[in-house]
Amino acid sequence: MAAIEQAIEVARRHGASRVTRIEMEIGILRAVVPEIMQAAFEACAIGTAAEGASLDLQVKAALARCRACDQQFKPDLEAISFACPACGQADADLLIGNDIILKSVECETPEEAESA
Repeated sequence: MAAIEQAIEVARRHGASRVTRIEMEIGILRAVVPEIMQAAFEACAIGTAAEGASLDLQVKAALARCRACDQQFKPDLEAISFACPACGQADADLLIGNDIILKSVECETPEEAESA
């Protein structure tokens, strides 16, 4: 719902009458199931300026940086391990993989709606 509210606010600020497409990046560590997110998006959009909009989800892999040796690596999510493959330390900062980012919003202006 927060993404829909943000997209509607973007549309409003730009004088658009409705949202036609939303693009989002979701980190793999959020454990979002794209099909469930799509269904929730459609349900939450009913009755709003985003009703009927398409949702484009991109799931981003995780990336971490070892605090001990500064090596960047992809954590082993199957083993739930953040151990650095270079030095073996399990002391890492997560750089990518836990975010939900509204990347873009496509809108329709009142004029475009009238000509359609």
